[in-house]
Amino acid sequence: MARISSDHKAHTPFFSRPGVRRFIPFVLITAVALIFIFENRSDVEIRLLVPIVTMPLWGALLIAWALGMLACVFTVRRRASRHSRQPK
Repeated sequence: MARISSDHKAHTPFFSRPGVRRFIPFVLITAVALIFIFENRSDVEIRLLVPIVTMPLWGALLIAWALGMLACVFTVRRRASRHSRQPK
């Protein structure tokens, strides 16, 4: 007969895991943002400090979304590294 070791963890449902629960809102917000971005296809004029650039609105929204995601990644990574330090 097979024995179950004492360190065997109970099976947790997929959607009950903390990592998955944090990831679901990210996926939903990203999907809605990308749908919004690619539905706006008209050309717009954007002023970048000095030059005026004409580009599709979806491109400008996609750049803004990517910069926001990048800022979010750096903020979360910095916060996680700050909490992992040991007090002296």
